[in-house]
Amino acid sequence: MPEPPFPGPIQRVVDAAARKGVTLDVRVFAESTHTAADAAAAVDAELGQIVKSLVFVAPDGTGALEPILCLVSGPNRVDLARLSAVVGEPDIRRASASEAKELTGFTIGGIPPIGHPRPLRVVMDPDLGRFPVVWAAAGTPTAVFPVPPGTLRMLANAHVAPICEVLPADSPTPRPAAGTPSDTPGPADLHGAAGLAGPQVAPRNAGA
Repeated sequence: MPEPPFPGPIQRVVDAAARKGVTLDVRVFAESTHTAADAAAAVDAELGQIVKSLVFVAPDGTGALEPILCLVSGPNRVDLARLSAVVGEPDIRRASASEAKELTGFTIGGIPPIGHPRPLRVVMDPDLGRFPVVWAAAGTPTAVFPVPPGTLRMLANAHVAPICEVLPADSPTPRPAAGTPSDTPGPADLHGAAGLAGPQVAPRNAGA
């Protein structure tokens, strides 16, 4: 049997897309695309076009943790209160690096929006829909793929909802312009369709 064209983590992402009829154009770089700014520079894109895949967790009622994946535009930050309201989980919190790895099956810096070993709830930042194409991690810290936001939403079975911080117009620290890093990534600040309405509470993914 011939060897797969990509390392295992990337191949899982490619295969997940193929099961939904989408062929991914994966780009693998010599340098890391671990942060949104790194990825934007590598593909010559605006920072807002970079999809950060941020892992959050909430108790599932049995003592275990349920992962919730947020697909966020590069300069944006998740507002925990808004995310809690969207997913209906009052005790949601950011996953640690080890939790993110255990629950998604991917190493931080390369967590993709699809290809996970278990179903995930996925929530997508509407700001990604401002662009014709966005870039998401493909399973390793050096691999990304371009995808239209609507296709990304379909592949990840994502619920589009406003989950990011909204700063007042007169704030002395407005949201960074595209191409400007907003902050230093945290332990789970990883790369992971405007106008698409969904239920008030993000549904559980049937598997991607």
